[in-house]
Amino acid sequence: MCLAIPGQILEIVDAEHRLAKVDVAGVRRNVNIGLLDAEDESVGVGDWVLIHVGFAISRVDEQEARATRDLLERMGADYERELEELKASVIE
Repeated sequence: MCLAIPGQILEIVDAEHRLAKVDVAGVRRNVNIGLLDAEDESVGVGDWVLIHVGFAISRVDEQEARATRDLLERMGADYERELEELKASVIE
């Protein structure tokens, strides 16, 4: 199962290639934020995003991000597996 999981942007690590370091429940990974450039307002440090297969696919507010994470945590094994896959992934 592939889930879209919420994370907060910590820093832009490569503006040209639209890569940002994101914190997802304590796991820090680079993700591509370029898909969100088409929106009226691009994302930046401090913003919350939903992440799917290494891409930020939607901007969300903090309340929605926390509610989504709470729901995912209640899913148990599927959420834990997704976090393990995120830990193993690398985007540079």
